[in-house]
Amino acid sequence: MIKTDVLVVGLGPVGATLANLLGQQGVRVLAVERETSVYPLPRAAHFDAEIMRVWQGLGLLTEAMAASRCAPGYEFRTAGGETLLRYDLGDTIAPSGFAPSWMFNQPDLERGLRARLADHPTVEVRLGVRLDNLESLGAGDLERVRATIFDSQGKPGVVESRFVIGCDGAKSTVRKALGIANFDYAFDEPWLVIDAKINRPDRLPSVNLQICDPARPTSCVMMGPGRHRWEFMIRPGEDPQSFLDEHKIAELLRPWVRDGDVEIDRKAIYRFHGLVSNEWRRGHVLLAGDAAHQTPPFAGQGMCSGIRDAVNVAWKLGHVLRGEADERLLDTYQSEREPHVRALTEFSIAMGRVVCMADREEAAQRDAFFLAERARGATPVPLAEPSVGPGAFLRDTPRAGAIFPQDSVNGVLLDDILGRGAWLIARRAEDFAGLESPLVARIDAIEGRALAPFAASLTAFLDEVGADAVLVRPDRYIFGAGQARDLLDAYGATLRGSKS
Repeated sequence: MIKTDVLVVGLGPVGATLANLLGQQGVRVLAVERETSVYPLPRAAHFDAEIMRVWQGLGLLTEAMAASRCAPGYEFRTAGGETLLRYDLGDTIAPSGFAPSWMFNQPDLERGLRARLADHPTVEVRLGVRLDNLESLGAGDLERVRATIFDSQGKPGVVESRFVIGCDGAKSTVRKALGIANFDYAFDEPWLVIDAKINRPDRLPSVNLQICDPARPTSCVMMGPGRHRWEFMIRPGEDPQSFLDEHKIAELLRPWVRDGDVEIDRKAIYRFHGLVSNEWRRGHVLLAGDAAHQTPPFAGQGMCSGIRDAVNVAWKLGHVLRGEADERLLDTYQSEREPHVRALTEFSIAMGRVVCMADREEAAQRDAFFLAERARGATPVPLAEPSVGPGAFLRDTPRAGAIFPQDSVNGVLLDDILGRGAWLIARRAEDFAGLESPLVARIDAIEGRALAPFAASLTAFLDEVGADAVLVRPDRYIFGAGQARDLLDAYGATLRGSKS
């Protein structure tokens, strides 16, 4: 029998991120994955600035930059090429400190995530292992979970763990073992996805495109360096499998490429769903990523939402396993994450319904409306800003639950100065004289040497919220702003009693 603190089931981007975050805290982790190697072809295509900040915290910024390229814009166009909507993305910096939109090659990033796991002596990885069964042992603080696993040779094994996190995708064995149902947004569209290596990038669009053509709604988007993706909606009554024929694919790509421009290395039929699990935690078993929710790709937030899950649950598990927090803190995982996931899912579905109109008359009305809006200077509805729902933060204080901004000075990023864990940042050293806590990794004054380069932006933030101090959670969301001592007391009380 193997005994561990956390059993992570599934080692895709979400599971690998979670295992790394727990490993950074010294948590004993066993991560199991059914496949024996990283899937070699792209799947997810996009991540945002908040996720780049996560890679930064894992020491993967170089690898992430090498595997991705900044997306300058996202356009919705008519079949005739007129612009209905445009999101300009490339010239701005998001609060997390990076450009807001990145297109990437998933296999490269996954290999980096898995390689980083070797840096954590408390993390063990077993590949070619599938989960068969889960059984709860005991109750309350003494609860354990017993899992039956099988290796690639069919040899059974038993894992006894304090917690199990299902990061095992849309067909999650963990979710099925718990019998948890999904809320279904009733959005179900089959699409052909084609991934290709680029030989002539100069002949392809330099922005991401949604072609709102009622005859064949189409996506044409950048991927990681040297790669591109097309997605074609399959209309009602059409045979999805016929779209995998090479002649059909050549016909669909003809308006975009000439012979030799690209090398196709992946073609697949996907069904774009909008689903959210009814429960993300049952006892000592939790769900994350696609196991907990599935989002259509129109806003590029599927993997991003899963990574946010991993970051949210990792710091809370760390506190619980160290005996610094009550287990009820884990109840705030779903209460915080689900509202944002639902907002993104509903936004993605709304975008999808705009794109997927197959009735020519309805599409003409849509085009006329958006063209008129664009002519009068209206701006498109923005993507929902990352935030948390009710949970572990100091309610009714300014900006609580929002992302704490990360500034860069002379190429140095704030997070790299302050490090991992929670932060208490105050205007002056006397604001926290005599204060210390094992719950907060860094207590620092803006006037101190380390933060002096960032004094202008940090002071401006505290001026904006009208506070002398701010407490930032390990996931870089703001716990609260106010007086340093009050914040520290409230943070400890929240962890011990899960009060919000």
